[in-house]
Amino acid sequence: MAEPKTYDLFIGGEWTRADNSEHDTIRNPATGAVLAKVAIAGESDVERALNTAQDAFPAWSRQVATDRADYLYRLIELIRRDEEKLAHIITSENGKPIREARIEVNFAIQLIRFAAENVRRLEGNIIPGSRPGEKILIEKIPHGVVAGISAWNFPLALTARKLGPALAAGNTFVIKPHELTPLSTLALAELTVEAGFPKGIVNVVTGGGATVGNALVTNPITKLITMTGSTPAGRKIMAAASEGLKEVRLELGGKAPFIVMEDADLDAAVNAAVSARFMNCGQVCTANERTYVHTAVYDTFLERLRAKIAALRTGNPLDEKTDMGPKISAAELEKVDDMVRRAVKQGAKVELGGKRLTGGEYDKGNFYAPTLLTNVSGDMDIVQNEVFGPVLSLIRVRDFDDAITQANKSRYGLSAYMFTQNLKNIMRMTTELNFGEIYVNREGGEAAQGFHHGYGDSGIGGEDGQYGLEAYVDTKTIYLNS
Repeated sequence: MAEPKTYDLFIGGEWTRADNSEHDTIRNPATGAVLAKVAIAGESDVERALNTAQDAFPAWSRQVATDRADYLYRLIELIRRDEEKLAHIITSENGKPIREARIEVNFAIQLIRFAAENVRRLEGNIIPGSRPGEKILIEKIPHGVVAGISAWNFPLALTARKLGPALAAGNTFVIKPHELTPLSTLALAELTVEAGFPKGIVNVVTGGGATVGNALVTNPITKLITMTGSTPAGRKIMAAASEGLKEVRLELGGKAPFIVMEDADLDAAVNAAVSARFMNCGQVCTANERTYVHTAVYDTFLERLRAKIAALRTGNPLDEKTDMGPKISAAELEKVDDMVRRAVKQGAKVELGGKRLTGGEYDKGNFYAPTLLTNVSGDMDIVQNEVFGPVLSLIRVRDFDDAITQANKSRYGLSAYMFTQNLKNIMRMTTELNFGEIYVNREGGEAAQGFHHGYGDSGIGGEDGQYGLEAYVDTKTIYLNS
């Protein structure tokens, strides 16, 4: 067997050694096999990456916007060429089924493509002045050096989500991928070289958040911080950034309600509920975390739901027939198991699953059974805290008002789902459901041209679409007189 590849840092368009000799060991969560050794950056390495990005900024920001877009188009073509290779990297380091990994690669393409297509739409304004002949110009300008910090659940797409608009807007970029899943981002960095990106435009510093992330956030060179991750981590970044009055965009946790009314298409709702809960082993911030079903259809829904979940195939994520792979780590698996055990102690009933999968190939990975809980009430911890795992909690509601009230009893406000044919309820939902992103009569999955954002503990700011692209520019106001 070949020795695992060892990765250095990617700074200035080149692979460069970190100042220390330590490395993170990247393991396959399905098999435990060692995939690679990845350098751990220190503060001096982060400083070097930021200085390199800062030096590259003037020339990059002054390029014609469509010329910057052309680099992104070339990158898109290379991603498309290497789709299968990148999908296998994602599956190997993250554990999601290969079919889902291919979807992630395509989503990464769409995110970068939107940014490239819309560089000309970063438009300013000309406003009449307050003096004779005066014009007030409000210009959109890049921030400078943007620091990205991404999570492990969508390792390629989350990097693409930040890289595309940052570069399109004229910024230079330093990214810290999550220490559990850096390989997709490092593969993308290799493609930027092949695409001919100027040196220093894209830089990758690997390692943990306490050292690498904190150094990116607190360094005065960094002008904008865009982070995807947990709510506790987001709070730490917000606090660290406050000293330098940095602009911060945080996409954090979620606790999405999934509401099924009595007039819903039950088959469509069941399919969407399962997809929105068990995709990526439930490790999605927009996942169906709380399923509220009208009492009139509850029993029928439960019967169909149980059958659908029982049919899910859990196993080797590289198998085309696999529906669900492993949890990302043993620690994450134990966290989910503890939450289920506590829910049972508080009165929940395990209809399916509720345990770690063992025996054979399961013993090598972090596999948890697709789980269905009933007899769940709103005061249980599992209804209040983000599970981020393959556990569907089913809750009976009396009517539309009861569903909305229970759905809004959350400190999170990212995504929500509603299945109903009642236009009046849909109209009410648009004003009464307090979530930034709502899926009506469909499964989840945001679009590159939408706007992905939440309220409360789900973060501040947002990503994607024109609103997300606008976050990567600042404004300059000029009072113009002859």
